[in-house]
Amino acid sequence: MKKLRVTIEGKAYEVLVEFLDQETTATAPTPAAAPSAPRPAASVTPAAAVPAPVAPPPAAPKAGAGAVVSPLAGKLVSIDVKVGQSVQEGAQVATIEAMKMNTYIYAPKSGRVVEVLANPGDAVEEGAALMRLE
Repeated sequence: MKKLRVTIEGKAYEVLVEFLDQETTATAPTPAAAPSAPRPAASVTPAAAVPAPVAPPPAAPKAGAGAVVSPLAGKLVSIDVKVGQSVQEGAQVATIEAMKMNTYIYAPKSGRVVEVLANPGDAVEEGAALMRLE
């Protein structure tokens, strides 16, 4: 067995690794300061000893039919359409800034803007509805 430190997302965990293959054990490097006391019989460390990965945050609620949603979290720089305006699929309808870069939002389908749900300057989450098309 060998004690290792693993860092995941900035958090360090100490784990015990058991070599099951004799060749691997024979060729595995030994620690610089090996303990002089005899080692106790090998024990299996339960997997629960290592914390389970953190679950991803819950997804944004469904925006509904015809919604134009934000593909990322950021600050809404502009809404480039008005209520009642007709737009073609692929037309630019909004701009979001994230990490000092602008991301342009395009209409996912052709239609008429029936509602604008966010204003320039608003902080928006990934998946948040910006407007609705019909």
